[in-house]
Amino acid sequence: MTGNEQPTTMCAAFQRTAAIDPDAVAVRTVGGTRTLTWRQYADQVRAVAAGLSALGVARGDTVALMMTNRVEFYPLEVGAQHVGATSFSVYNTLPANQLGHVLSNAGAKVMICEAQYVDRIRASEVPIEHIVCVDDAPTGTVSVEELIAAGSPEFDFEATWQAVRPEDIVTLIYTSGTTGNPKGVEIGHASLLFQADAVAEVLPVRFGDRVASYLPSAHITDRLIGLYAQEAHGTQITVVPDIKQFAAALPDCRPTICIVVPRVFEKLKAGLEFAVAYEPGETRRQALQWAMSVAAKVAAARLADEPVPEDVAVEWANADELVLSKLRTTLGFDQLEWILSGATPIPPETLAFFGSLGVPISEVWGMSELCGLGTAVSPDQHKLGTVGKLLPGMEGRIAADGELLIRSLQVMVGYRGEPDKTAEAIDADGWLHTGDVMTMDDEGYLRIVDRKKELIINATGKNMSPANIENTIKAATPVIGDVVAIGDGRSYNTALIVLNADTAASYARQHGLPDAAAQTLAANADLIAQIKAGVAIGNAKLSRVEQIKRFIVLPAFWGPGGDELTLTQKLRRKPIAEKYATEIEALYARSPGPTVHEATAEPNAATCSASST
Repeated sequence: MTGNEQPTTMCAAFQRTAAIDPDAVAVRTVGGTRTLTWRQYADQVRAVAAGLSALGVARGDTVALMMTNRVEFYPLEVGAQHVGATSFSVYNTLPANQLGHVLSNAGAKVMICEAQYVDRIRASEVPIEHIVCVDDAPTGTVSVEELIAAGSPEFDFEATWQAVRPEDIVTLIYTSGTTGNPKGVEIGHASLLFQADAVAEVLPVRFGDRVASYLPSAHITDRLIGLYAQEAHGTQITVVPDIKQFAAALPDCRPTICIVVPRVFEKLKAGLEFAVAYEPGETRRQALQWAMSVAAKVAAARLADEPVPEDVAVEWANADELVLSKLRTTLGFDQLEWILSGATPIPPETLAFFGSLGVPISEVWGMSELCGLGTAVSPDQHKLGTVGKLLPGMEGRIAADGELLIRSLQVMVGYRGEPDKTAEAIDADGWLHTGDVMTMDDEGYLRIVDRKKELIINATGKNMSPANIENTIKAATPVIGDVVAIGDGRSYNTALIVLNADTAASYARQHGLPDAAAQTLAANADLIAQIKAGVAIGNAKLSRVEQIKRFIVLPAFWGPGGDELTLTQKLRRKPIAEKYATEIEALYARSPGPTVHEATAEPNAATCSASST
């Protein structure tokens, strides 16, 4: 590329960006113990592309990646792009059966992974042609060094990446539907570049802006704010291997731009409040408590959508100069240009809390089918309780049932190998049916009313199919009649379990119980043990994030046409949530009562024995 020519593929965007300042750091670890300059990055991309070509990877093939957040990921992923491959990441927690579905659906030709995942990849029974390991080379695999050494000196790197077309599929994002296996969202080069430009119109993104990569690279948010923003704009990425280390890494990274899932904000808020309450130095504790009390007044005004009283504004300015600005530095938020909250709704109280500390968070909305981000406004234009406005170039309308419909170049190409599901999502006129019920005000600000789709989106933004979780648990033991997976916006999943009325009488006779009433059975220790064994067996077939951590056995049988089930025995999720609100809250209580049972992640000999009785 030369002059002011605009890139039409992510490969072209990367080549343009890498030439801006080749000696600048592009990727680093926390503490800067390892760094990768743009010059080194570009050289490694060239070498990886040559090596993949030598393995037979060509335009249109698919390369999967499975690793923790690490520096090596970036040249490997971008190198795959440069041979025209569709490169995507899988969640490291996927069990072999789900991993097999994803790899098979994607048609993965090569898997690039850490050695710790090789056995699980092989257990998936998908015929991957080559497994490349980044940290070791178990028998039958190829090391990264061997991959690079295999590259031919005759490989025409320039011609290869320039042959990539805007309409080519650059990545797949696997997102759960309401039932069954996850669907592979196909995203093209042109769509990602369109979004990169649209975001930059609303929120400035410049070469050298700093971001932290703390979510799994299979998560669209991590790819959007990390990988793709880097290729398009030249951000510097600090890799954080575990989300639990994110808060501690912030003072080192000092991000200038950031997207954070609500659960992280909630933990930061709780930690900050605890630190203020238990600050050992009396003088500092009093100063912090004074500043926080002033901030609370500001937050209260904003929550009430009222102007901050003049005397409070003056006091807040003093508190900011003396205390809050130092607090932001301690947190690592002192150089932020903008910070977004997405993936799941965030309480307005949390937004107001951070805003009053001088960290104005803008809530946004998006979905994998839209390359990740659908709405955004600059921090000074954000309205509390809204998710902002549609990005520039997007066309939206509210359908008769309240569902938001979107038409844009950002819309996915489709679901890989599933034309029927693609047609359900994108109608004949090109409108993507988002599944989210929203309202739009006269200025174009959107408010989420409800989700039309029955998805669990947990506190870190992971999409899960409740039906898949429920069916897996139910299949593990015949004494379970119905399972309702709970976890939307929560940090872990729990379940309401209803006994199987058809097997109740039989169970009562076999175990000498006085009757087969639901109340009697739900209190029976042996039956609870059998259910716990079944949950453990089901959990072993689910990824860690999907697993049930606690459950309650309800003293009732559910029948078709009742409060909980339709005539065709589908779960009435909203009425269930309302009717059993007390039980659901008990599942998340710090000190759960006797009706709440802890589940295990996997079965042991005892539970297997119990479940077979």
